[in-house]
Amino acid sequence: MQNASAPATLSSAPASPAPGNVSSVRPRIVVVGAGFGGLTAARGLASAELDVVVIDRHNYHLFQPLLYQVATAALSPAEIASPVRAILSRHANATVLLAKVVEVDKEAREVLLEGGRRISYDTLILATGARHAYFGHDNWEGVAPGLKKIEDATTLRRRILLAFEKAEAECDPAERRALLTFAVIGAGPTGVELAGALVELARRALAGDFRNIDTRSSRILLVEAGPRVLPSMPKSLSSKAQAALERLGVEVRLASPVTECDRHGIVVGTERIPVRTIVWAAGVAASPAARWLGADHDRAGRVKVQADLTLPGHPEIFVIGDTALALQADGTPVPGVAPAAKQQGHHVARTIRARLSGAAPPGPFRYRNLGTLATIGRKSAVADFGFVRLSGLLAWLLWGAVHIFFLIGFRNRIVVLLEWLWAYFTFKRGARLITGGEM
Repeated sequence: MQNASAPATLSSAPASPAPGNVSSVRPRIVVVGAGFGGLTAARGLASAELDVVVIDRHNYHLFQPLLYQVATAALSPAEIASPVRAILSRHANATVLLAKVVEVDKEAREVLLEGGRRISYDTLILATGARHAYFGHDNWEGVAPGLKKIEDATTLRRRILLAFEKAEAECDPAERRALLTFAVIGAGPTGVELAGALVELARRALAGDFRNIDTRSSRILLVEAGPRVLPSMPKSLSSKAQAALERLGVEVRLASPVTECDRHGIVVGTERIPVRTIVWAAGVAASPAARWLGADHDRAGRVKVQADLTLPGHPEIFVIGDTALALQADGTPVPGVAPAAKQQGHHVARTIRARLSGAAPPGPFRYRNLGTLATIGRKSAVADFGFVRLSGLLAWLLWGAVHIFFLIGFRNRIVVLLEWLWAYFTFKRGARLITGGEM
């Protein structure tokens, strides 16, 4: 085993059956997770004299920042996701495995897959992302789903649309009111964007479609335990975002931790609010990677990594994205956002290429904050680039341009742009399908 100070080298993988067409002679890089970080690392190793094995439990790369638009019927899942095999099809040294990793054997340098299969590696990149965190209330997940996967978004879309359908047929005014009340817990970017989208769905897209209810009377709650919305942004932009939400009609509750959550509603302080549709946007926890590695981690489960993103004592193991606790020069953690994961993926690919050629490594990872954006609703958003802060229409247009740019695939960019233009001019949403399950 190599220690942290020893020079890292790439050697041929231990003899074992190679997945697909991967050679067992060239160095083998195993990437677990096809999110922003893992996919960027795999693409950064294209044409290198090594073999890349990408393992993911899903066959697609998902653009998570737009999941809330699937949940609110603005977009369809296929418009924000692309098959991993198609993305890597031109990379002759890359193989994709649809599988679930359940353990890592550091001594044998193998990842263990569900079902018992083992895949050996010379270098391992763990980019397994994050999951919902309910802060000790895991029983809330069934009534307050979060947004991390396509299944989460389509399930939530079903719940939202069914709430209106049930309200249309409901005779009891109190139950109808509860059905037309929606609570979003957590006022970070996801919570803010989702609350704004729910208002536009209820008061614009669905207005006039029902006969027994007025969807414009829907009550949208945004509940935050902290003192302000968008806490990662400057206070001035948080205030503007809150004002924009309230103009839309969102009821913002700050410094209001949720103490109970069930199928009948939520309890905020001592107040019980009847709610039939609850969305969790309050926190995330890292994947089980720290347990797989037996590694030091923080309270959120993020693996504590060295400055070059390697596991202490194991320079052959990189941990990136939401799975890693990487510190910036000022001691603060690198934020768990897509641009950070992509930058880490680039850094790891450059480091591996340097090792392969015997060149000097690129040095410690340095996160470059390219800015933070959040949309609130039609023609309203906030943007923080450090040296300049924007709000309103200009920030909204910039938000749209950035998200179109970062979507993978030319087709997805065109389709999403057309869907947004259609929604802008018609106030309609084309993905209002209730699928899966029973009434």
